[in-house]
Amino acid sequence: MLIGELTMTEYKAALRKTKTLIIPFGTVEAHGTHLPLNTDTLIIREVVKAAAAKAGAFMSPPIQYGVCTSTGQHPGSIGITAKTLRLITLDIVRDAHAKGLRNFILISGHGGGAHLQALKDAGETLVSEFDDIKLAASCIYGVIGRKAEAVIETEGDSHAGELETSLVLHLAPRLVKGRSKKEFPAFPRPLIVRDKLKYWPGAVWGDPGKATAAKGERVFGIMVEELAALVRKVERARL
Repeated sequence: MLIGELTMTEYKAALRKTKTLIIPFGTVEAHGTHLPLNTDTLIIREVVKAAAAKAGAFMSPPIQYGVCTSTGQHPGSIGITAKTLRLITLDIVRDAHAKGLRNFILISGHGGGAHLQALKDAGETLVSEFDDIKLAASCIYGVIGRKAEAVIETEGDSHAGELETSLVLHLAPRLVKGRSKKEFPAFPRPLIVRDKLKYWPGAVWGDPGKATAAKGERVFGIMVEELAALVRKVERARL
């Protein structure tokens, strides 16, 4: 159920059936020259819509901005701070709790470390603050684990490569503009570099050339199944 499209009467009726809200988090972030800036939002929005329908849960409108570190200097990336992401997450869940919701899945289409840590920090605060909520926080790629490896050929693929390009080819093929060159950046870790573009000019991590819509359809199905299973796990949990 798309919570933003319900009337307050419909919301009250639905609340008698479920107290679970899935909140999708995306980004406006460079994804090579071939994928749209809202790739993360597009993917997680569609996954959550299907999983929420399957699990009988509420879906909130996506949070369309996230924390962009390695891609923060690329053209088109528009990020927010980890503090901002943490605060908006706290505000949304607190008010949703006041409206009767008790189970929360914070699920991101973006796997950046600082971004995910902000969601997890917010989650820790919330479960300490309320003794009647259950909450999970993860990116969708953490939820599916290694299951995509049965579909995706490129080892180490992670950003705007074979996996994400395949998903967008399945979900919104008109938005895929050719293919960027494959790229595997080598940041001098653990150093934090000032000039991110020097080490990662193309904003691709993987091989978009191996992407197909059929692969995207298979991975999308895995994501929907695993997220629906996570909803059931949270609802059954005894914490």
